[in-house]
Amino acid sequence: MHIGVASCDVDQIELLIWGSGFYFDSVNLLLKSFDFDWFGKHRKTIEVDCFVDVFLEAFRTILCTDSSLDPSRFVGCFLQNSAIGMGCEYSKLSTCCGDSDLDGVIREAQKVEKEEKSEVGDVPAFREYTVEQLRKATSGFAVENIVSEHGEKAPNVVYKGKLDNQRRIAVKRFNRSAWPDSRQFLEEARSVGQLRNPRLANLLGCCHEGDERLLVAEFMPNETLAKHLFHCKSVRWESQPMKWAMRLRVALYLAQALEYCTSKGRALYHDLNAYRVVFDDDGNPRLSCFGLMKNSRDGKSYSTNLAFTPPEYLRTGRVTPESVIYSFGTLLLDLLSGKHIPPSHALDLIRDRNIQMLTDSCLEGQFSIDEGTDLVRLASRCLQYEPRERPNPKSLVAALVPLQTETEVPSHQIMGLPHVATDFPLSPLGEACLRMDLTAIHEILESLGYKDDEGAATELSFQMWTNQVQETLNSKKKGDAAFRHKDYRAAIECYTQWGSVGRMGRYIYEDGLTQSHSYAFIEVGTMVSPTVFARRSLSHLSSEMPEEALNDAVQAQVISPVWHIASYLQAASLFALGRENEAQIALKEGSVLEEKRNRTS
Repeated sequence: MHIGVASCDVDQIELLIWGSGFYFDSVNLLLKSFDFDWFGKHRKTIEVDCFVDVFLEAFRTILCTDSSLDPSRFVGCFLQNSAIGMGCEYSKLSTCCGDSDLDGVIREAQKVEKEEKSEVGDVPAFREYTVEQLRKATSGFAVENIVSEHGEKAPNVVYKGKLDNQRRIAVKRFNRSAWPDSRQFLEEARSVGQLRNPRLANLLGCCHEGDERLLVAEFMPNETLAKHLFHCKSVRWESQPMKWAMRLRVALYLAQALEYCTSKGRALYHDLNAYRVVFDDDGNPRLSCFGLMKNSRDGKSYSTNLAFTPPEYLRTGRVTPESVIYSFGTLLLDLLSGKHIPPSHALDLIRDRNIQMLTDSCLEGQFSIDEGTDLVRLASRCLQYEPRERPNPKSLVAALVPLQTETEVPSHQIMGLPHVATDFPLSPLGEACLRMDLTAIHEILESLGYKDDEGAATELSFQMWTNQVQETLNSKKKGDAAFRHKDYRAAIECYTQWGSVGRMGRYIYEDGLTQSHSYAFIEVGTMVSPTVFARRSLSHLSSEMPEEALNDAVQAQVISPVWHIASYLQAASLFALGRENEAQIALKEGSVLEEKRNRTS
């Protein structure tokens, strides 16, 4: 039955799998058995949830017993005898294999994937999701995953999440009274979902089961324009205000996004404001696709203060393409001033030629008077009372292109954002440390508990010891409780107190305590627990004590040299200290250690 092709090793077959273009969006595979005629006595039952894991485990098993295995034969038989979930459909590959060579399999796989992909990078085509898929992706629509929510006028919530294929997503969950007609909702979402452009945070899909109405979009990890302009002190990487060159780039990219949408017949954008502008992994500004749909079928198109809405909307309650340009003008004012200034007040300043009062004082020396005047003039044109006197998106782009500066400098560099090279992947913990998402880091450390403290004795054995040891345990428990409730100052105090008792134990031993008791006490005491060091490190980070956080992360790695979490926390601490290059090195070390750990576990 063998063709006699020379065998290839597992690493080669793994590269072959990933390089063949397979795209598995929601893999739910329960493979009951391999029953190939050449499997013989080594036939076995394998029950796992990942196609690639099934494939590699089977290949390793067979390769160990038959070095003459033909990989193409294996691929064909595997796919013929498997139901491989691709999203909601079964694989189109299952009918194309058999004795054909592996090249044919790969070509068909790439053809299938090409049909799934869109014109922008690796962004998949629009699709429908189930509520269960999105519930799982957002950890049950957990409060911790909320990234934005609105008030009573538009009670819609946006969650961050991750699909089974590890794609990060943003999920907008509409109020139950919104979009009562599921067909209208689906049609509107599908229309927006046809748009694909690098200037948009693209719409990936939707869900309309029962009363649920949800939109799924690309997740943008680097916050909103509002956060960077108005709340910069709350963001680590925004210790300095956004630079003039970046503000000009934001304006241009948004104008290009509007021009693209207009060219595709989607000129209406609802409630364009600084919260609708988000930044991707590379620090590039993008326009959220959520604003291309109203908050509900009959809902209002503007939820912001009426002082910022277009004058014609106040008269008619309707959005026009010219209304979007007016809102773009208010955004230009935001970029110029670093504040959310009402257009009427800004226009008064412009008429009085008091441009200095309109510009952000933090930008002093970054642009010339002429450059500032050009942007003010463009904003003034957008804010004209009569809609017909405002420019269109194409004119905006034409006006903004000549104003650009530092065009060769990447956005993440101008923004001072950490940037990961594309040569190594990051796990959720790695991504959280890169973004300095302390909430996500806390969730991960809390969920892990102390399971990485290998070799530690149980607390029950400690309880047979002295009252002093019991005091140690109580300090740890209090520290854990404070950490769980994010009372980081209390956590630091309790963990430090436990460490002090540990040092007292060492002193008593030197004074004559039995060797066995002292040895166990010191080995398992807090100050040699990598997990406690990790928790105290995060507590220090959350308390704006990055130097202390770094010390704890280093100590955690001294105790457990191959513990990836210690490297990740060092990276987060170094990012907080502004030591970007060292942070990148620590981040990569953490990624390598985690990958090795996963391979051996």
